Amino acid sequence: MNGSVPPSEPWAARRAAFRALHTSGCFVIPNPWEPGTARYLLHLGFRALATTSSGFSFGRALPDTDGAVPRDMALAHIAEIVAATDLPVNADFESGYASDAEGVAESVRLCCATGVAGLSIEDATGERERPLYDLGEALDRLRAARDAVDRDGGGVLLTARSECFLVGHPDPLPESVRRLQAYAEAGADVLYAPGLRSADEIRAVVEAVAPRPVNLLMSQNTGLTVADVAALGIRRISVGSSLARAAWTGFIRAAHAIAEEGSFRGFDGTVPFAELNGFFRRDLAGRQSARPDAPS
Repeated sequence: MNGSVPPSEPWAARRAAFRALHTSGCFVIPNPWEPGTARYLLHLGFRALATTSSGFSFGRALPDTDGAVPRDMALAHIAEIVAATDLPVNADFESGYASDAEGVAESVRLCCATGVAGLSIEDATGERERPLYDLGEALDRLRAARDAVDRDGGGVLLTARSECFLVGHPDPLPESVRRLQAYAEAGADVLYAPGLRSADEIRAVVEAVAPRPVNLLMSQNTGLTVADVAALGIRRISVGSSLARAAWTGFIRAAHAIAEEGSFRGFDGTVPFAELNGFFRRDLAGRQSARPDAPS
């Protein structure tokens, strides 16, 4: 795949390609946070991308907390990432930007209209006193999302997320398994429990929801490789905010060195300007030549 898809081309090819990626093997779906990073990930040969709510939020000087980014802003960002390449994009769609099932359905309808190939819905409430929706309520919300995806008719892949590990549930693995099995029954295409760390935890989830594909979040270097988690049965690996945080880490360290030491040592080992500028010059030329109205 090269360049951007013309606006007139339907999303069906991307969505079919995304669905096919989940039928066998294991693939990494990295998370860009603006068009430049999306273009570079395309250049590296990744076959699909995913948005990152936190990576986007931090760049807008906002926390990644419920309500900080309004739905319209999130949808505009998702559409921007979709338009940046011709790769399938999965939307990190948080809790559906609504507390009730009807609102989730409306949000999902709008998300499908951006051209995404997939989207995920969380079961976290964003409330300190009640961090997770009760299972019955979570299922109502997921079924509403399922209905909205089906009404769209475009084949968008629906991922259901159980947030037990991330909200500090006292018994996260059994509760994650219980919820993910229920979400599979309710029509989720892919299951996802962010926060799994050990091979035993990963294997337990994969076996519990088989044959549904499982997404694994790799947010730190646990020592496991792509080959390792593929052998455990994982079909899809995402990295969440990790690439954005890696970029922030370099920025923060270099800025601290200037502010606190008067030193520029933080610039050691950075990618040369000519390398980045050259990449984007070539990338732009390739996109322009791929346009249908480009001179022959």
